[in-house]
Formats: sequence, structure tokens, C-alpha cells
Amino acid sequence: MQVVKEYVQRWYESDLDPDEYICHHKRGNLVEIEEATTGKRRTVLTFCTNDVLGLVQEDAVKQAAIDAILQYGTSNSSCSVLSGRIDLHRQLEQEISEFKHLPHTQLFINAWMAMQALMDAFCHLAIPVPGFQNTRETLILTDVLNHGCIVSAVANAGTRSGKLFGHSPRVRVRAYRHCDVEDLARKLRRYARPDERIMVISDAVFSMDGDIAPLPDMLDVMQHYDGSVLVMDEAHASGAIGATGRGIYEHFGILPQNAIERGIVPLIMSTFSKFAASAGAAISSHVAELIPLLNVSPTSIGTISLSPPLAAAALESIRQVRQHPERVKNLQENTHYLRSSLIEQGFTAIGETNVVPVLLPPELNPKVFGRLMLEKHGIWVSPIWFIAKPRLRITVNALHTQEEMDRLVAAMVATRDLLYQPMISA
Repeated sequence: MQVVKEYVQRWYESDLDPDEYICHHKRGNLVEIEEATTGKRRTVLTFCTNDVLGLVQEDAVKQAAIDAILQYGTSNSSCSVLSGRIDLHRQLEQEISEFKHLPHTQLFINAWMAMQALMDAFCHLAIPVPGFQNTRETLILTDVLNHGCIVSAVANAGTRSGKLFGHSPRVRVRAYRHCDVEDLARKLRRYARPDERIMVISDAVFSMDGDIAPLPDMLDVMQHYDGSVLVMDEAHASGAIGATGRGIYEHFGILPQNAIERGIVPLIMSTFSKFAASAGAAISSHVAELIPLLNVSPTSIGTISLSPPLAAAALESIRQVRQHPERVKNLQENTHYLRSSLIEQGFTAIGETNVVPVLLPPELNPKVFGRLMLEKHGIWVSPIWFIAKPRLRITVNALHTQEEMDRLVAAMVATRDLLYQPMISA
């Protein structure tokens, strides 16, 4: 542990550690937080929650979770395959399938496990079956800025989870430039081999840049590879883009059926931590045979199933989204207003979704910027300085008022001026 101790000491000395805050109470976008190092408490206006539609505190969603606890208890105490499947799981899978226009869905406890399960199921199938042998290799192409759960899954796609010395055909992984369809086409021409299974995987909305994958152009390229699989991670797309929040296909005015008709297999991963006031993930497909393989993947059968209150909260949240599309419209209007307001004040606010990254000049420390926003203006934003180009990651949601957004912009301007003034004086 000596290396760990020395490393962490240098980590702290370099001011690379994140500031830690503990939440005590929430009311809308006002949260009472405690500074972990000092114990100081304050109520702040948050612009760093992923509760994009404001459903976390919706009475119907909270009541659904409570009712599920009363009916089933707090946990299923097993995996789905053994004894941990409840009727709420079936209802939630059906609801997601209808929402995403793909008839078959499998639940997971989180996105990391869902993505690894997909690699296990697609690349390595499930268990040896007498008389069946797969000899076709797999080529996976991944956007270079994909989320960590995708990166981790494809990095470990070469062997089935839990089987270090597997005997499946080889899996090759190649990255293509961010949202660059020409580079995707180039890599497919260069690396795809006859009779090889092809999977292209991308975030629908990128969590650090707030931009959207060029889905129609991707379909144009992939239609030349019959049977190829296109995986869209809709963690930040569900509830946020598309007229009714259904995600990237709706955003571009098409359905997954459009991909199917062009010989492409569309897969969609949904997560519940952003739009569905819960936790967990799901993979949806029109291929029924994929579901049992996902169900017995190591990351499904080797862990507990989604707990009753989490399943119930996600189920009621999706129903709320379908019943009240005005929430999505309000979110999208807020997104446009805030990004435009920041740009008018000279900030580099990139992307096009409710994830609003503000790139800062290199001389401004985003960690210091975030602290001043909190201490002087009572506004909580997320400084990013260690996993991407330095920025403030601002997330707007459907509950934010114009007054609150104006308050954020004014605080951003004041903080920028405060930090720049010493530089000008020097």
C-alpha cells in the first residue's frame, strides 16, 4: 500500500481531489448540502443534477416506490434467473419496449453491467451447446469519446466475464474519431472482413460534450454491412431529446424499424438514473433470442436484480413521461434559453442538449470557479478538471425557472470577472 499512500499524498498536494458535499434535504432544485471537510451547511441552487425531468421528487413516483416496498420489501435478495424476478420487472420491461419501439427488453442493475452483458452475450454467447460452434470473429467500432461503461465493456470484450481462458472466436476493437462518420466508414472498409460480425457502439448524447451522435449518417454507412449491429447508449438521451423524450431515433424523426429495414440490428440501452428518477439500466432489441443470453450473462446471473422500489420508481417515471410530454418540451426550452444566454455573455457553451459544458480559458481553474460559484452565489455546478478538457459541466432540467437560469448566468459573469481581475492587474 506504500505506492497508494504516496500517490494519494501527491494527489492531494496537487489539488486534484474533488470537493465533497453531503446532501441533507432537497426541495425542487434547492438542496441543503454540507461541506465534508468543514461541516458547514448551506442551501444552494443546483445545476449539477441529472434529474432532467424533475421526477425524483414527484409524488406519484415516490408513492410507487413506497407501495413496492410494502408489497415486496426492500430487496429481491437474488438474481432474476434464480428467484429474484418480480412482476414489476416484467411491467418495466414492457413499458421500456413500448417507449423505445423495440419489443424485447432485459433489465440490469446498472449500465456498466448491461454493457458488459451485451459483450458477453453477443461476442461469446452463453454456455457451450452440444452440436453448435461459433467460428465468426467480431469487430467492434467505438466512438473515441464514448462513456466509461462502454470503454470498459469493449476493453474486456475479448473474453467472456468470469472465463479468463475462453475459447470464443477473436474480438477486435477499433476506435473512430468523435462523431466522424467518414472515419467510421474508413475504419469499416479497412478492418471489416468477410463473414465477420460487426458492432458499432456510440453514446446517443455524449455526457461531457452534450452533443448528439449523427445517427442518420451512421445508418447510411452501416447499411452496406448487412446484419451489422448498432448500439445506442441513451443514458443522456432518454427524456431529453425527441419531441416526447423517446431519444435519438425520435430526435431525427425515424424509428428503429428504419434501421431494421436497411439490414441493421438496432440495440438501445436505457438507464433510469437521469430521466426515470431511479437507478438501473435496460437493453432493448427486436431480436427475441438475444434476451435469454443477456439474462444468463455473468453480470446478470452473478448479482442481485433491480430492487422493488427502484423498479417501481422507474416504471412510474416512464409512465409520467408518456402522460406528460410537456415536461420534455419545457426541458428543451430551458436548454435553449440557458445555452443561448451563456453564449450571449461570451461563454463557450458547447453541445446542443441539456448537458451544457462551458469550456474555460486555460488560465481559469474550473475547481476554483466552482467553489466561488458556491460560496459567493449559492449556485452548485460541476467543475471538471481531471477526466476531460477543463470545463464547467452545467445540467439544466425541466424544473428550472427563467429567473434561476438568469441567476446562474449572472453568477458566471461575476465569477469570471472576479477571477480575471487579478490577472489584468498583474
